[in-house]
Amino acid sequence: MPIPFANHFPAGSVAVIFASRLTGVDAAGYAAAAEAMNRLAREQPGYLGHESARDSDGLGLTVSYWTDEASARAWYRQPEHAAIRDAGRGKWYTDFTVHVADVSRSYAWAKEDGA
Repeated sequence: MPIPFANHFPAGSVAVIFASRLTGVDAAGYAAAAEAMNRLAREQPGYLGHESARDSDGLGLTVSYWTDEASARAWYRQPEHAAIRDAGRGKWYTDFTVHVADVSRSYAWAKEDGA
């Protein structure tokens, strides 16, 4: 089975790196909001994909990829995204950081099945 991070994105695309730590409050609400964000992001113009992981202590990383800076900014300003982001500040996150970076190269590797 390929690893979930075996995607690659074109040079010139934009990566939005979101690192967060959960409070542990309202896990069901957080899960529903995360699914809504995933669905909503996939519907946005310029969306290329995303990768996400969270450890048992609540530290998580999500990297979303966009065709360009304008698409990444439009995602930030999208009203439903803004509302969920505000809810996250209010109850789901103790803290988070966002870094926006240009992708200069990208590649992937995965071991073949049975190897």
